[in-house]
Amino acid sequence: MILGDLGAQVIKVERPGAGDDTRAWGPPFVGAESAYFLSVNRNKKSICVDLKHPRGVGIIQELAAVCDVLVENFLPGKLARLGLGYEQLCAVNPGLVYCSISGYGQTGPQAQSPGYDSIASAVSGMMYITGSEDGEPVRPGVAMTDLATGLYAHGAVMAALLQRHKTGRGVHIDCNLLSSQVSCLTHIAANYLNGGQEARRWGMAHESIVPYQGFSTKDGHIVVAAANDQQFVSVCKVLKLKELTNKPEYKSNKLRVQNRRELLHILSQRFLQEKTADWLRKFEGSGVPVGPINNIQEVFSDPQVKHNGLIQQMEHPTAGRITVPGPAVRFSSFSHAEATPPPLIGQHTVQVLRQTLSYSDDIINALLESKAVTQNEVS
Repeated sequence: MILGDLGAQVIKVERPGAGDDTRAWGPPFVGAESAYFLSVNRNKKSICVDLKHPRGVGIIQELAAVCDVLVENFLPGKLARLGLGYEQLCAVNPGLVYCSISGYGQTGPQAQSPGYDSIASAVSGMMYITGSEDGEPVRPGVAMTDLATGLYAHGAVMAALLQRHKTGRGVHIDCNLLSSQVSCLTHIAANYLNGGQEARRWGMAHESIVPYQGFSTKDGHIVVAAANDQQFVSVCKVLKLKELTNKPEYKSNKLRVQNRRELLHILSQRFLQEKTADWLRKFEGSGVPVGPINNIQEVFSDPQVKHNGLIQQMEHPTAGRITVPGPAVRFSSFSHAEATPPPLIGQHTVQVLRQTLSYSDDIINALLESKAVTQNEVS
């Protein structure tokens, strides 16, 4: 989707019938389409190809010969057994960037295990460190492992295209859920690898910075991030608790971490005395990063969210006008092209065969009749 935002022509290959699993991940549905599918599939054309059919395999081979990038998420080795592995397609198109996204990597003891966000989140430790301090492990509210892997894959594809520009050769990219999420453990991993410190859950708090967390207010929550000693002094000034700054046990962040329970109890009691909006107003100009914990309605009512173009609307062929989160990045010298809506399953099969592969109508009709491909009749 991100590559499509940047202008790439993206052809999404789906299996006839059900297609992408996320098409069924609802409710909610918008018309016949799941909101989940609509959220991450803009700027793509959908073709339905049966990879169990020999002529279907041939279509993918021909597409690989004329495309720059192939992204696949099959179990390692499965596409090679169909004649669609990297070595096989590289022989046809030496410049092909072939990006394999799997659960655990292309080799190793778990390579043949299926990859799902929740499982990789658990295995990688992400779930272990997420949740309230005295509670059970918690799955993050969105598929952060899937998303991180997609972002890593995007960067890897761009780097591979740059490398190809220099060498003329493509490359096989091994991108997987486990590696992506473990790499995102950052300081949690470093604490263990260097200091032998096992991680624990901290809820909204931070294990190494105090105060750096959410607090309950009279009518909601506010997050305060005092990352240095001066910001702590400013917090105390806003809260009218300046006496705390004179206490030796709070003079440095290291000391505040060691004495967190007493300090956080005092701060928590103070924050409960006023409403979130009042606290936000009092913190304006203080130099302390603060923000409310918004619900999703509040997120998309936020003036900065609107200003940043994060509400994107488009006309879907069956669902009508839909709205999805827009691109996160802006560029100074160009704008994103107008987005195309997420495709119906098999919406572009005939178009791609005709325009990209230059198939004649006779060949296309034969493929349709043989069920090697299917075309969505709505379109």
